[in-house]
Amino acid sequence: MSHPPIYTHEAMKTAFSIRLDGASETFARSATQAAFAHLDEIEGKLSRYRAGSDVWQINHMEAGQSLFVSDLTEECLRIALRALEETEGFFDITLGSLIQHRKDAKDTPMPPLQGCLSIDPSRPVVYCIEPGREIDLGGIGKGYALDRMVDLLKELAGNHALSGLISAGASSHLAFGDRVWQINLRGTHAEKKLSLHNQALSASGIEIQGEHIVRPDGQQIEATHTRLWVQHQKAADADFWSTAAMLMPLKTLLELGSFQGTIFQENKNSQQIQAFSPPSPNS
Repeated sequence: MSHPPIYTHEAMKTAFSIRLDGASETFARSATQAAFAHLDEIEGKLSRYRAGSDVWQINHMEAGQSLFVSDLTEECLRIALRALEETEGFFDITLGSLIQHRKDAKDTPMPPLQGCLSIDPSRPVVYCIEPGREIDLGGIGKGYALDRMVDLLKELAGNHALSGLISAGASSHLAFGDRVWQINLRGTHAEKKLSLHNQALSASGIEIQGEHIVRPDGQQIEATHTRLWVQHQKAADADFWSTAAMLMPLKTLLELGSFQGTIFQENKNSQQIQAFSPPSPNS
């Protein structure tokens, strides 16, 4: 099988890469440039660290203020709201202040969780009911960007058959088109080769960034797993489920009717990476 060239771009504090199969070099260069430009646009709206971004402005609102946000921000926020409901509260993007505290001073007690934000049900407007909540899209932003980039590449390709693999670092991948892509899952003691076809894969763990994942109740507890992977149809969904799964026992996750993906965990005893899926409705 051919090995398409890899196009890379730095964004969201990681290296994004695109590999396209079935495309001419001219189209591949033009399409990847457009996809990376769209990625920069998304980061410009969703970054909590970039002054003037939609999320930065939301995090600096005072009580009674409101903000009209871009279509990109609105879409990502509504996916995050769905994630909050589907994970039964284990994925919450409004814990930015607690996440930052844990990164900066994880040995001190968590500050109290305060504040309230809301989004208009029919308009792209965010309201600050009470200040204190800060949005952090780190657990969904990269996956959302991958989904949007693939949509753009498909639009640019038109009726032309195009396959590709887009990655955000080593943690998030999204495959599209007819080609099957091979991804290596690397645990502490085991490896597993996974075939990815029109699906996304997201990894979460504490080896690199440490215990940066925070429970919605603000409790500073140990993560349930050191590393896991979630395979799902959408990259944003794979991202938020892998984040939530870090704080949930496997049995709890699989019993949620809303989880429709596959989770991979390393078994320390057998030194194998095992796959787990929710039981079928008829089982």
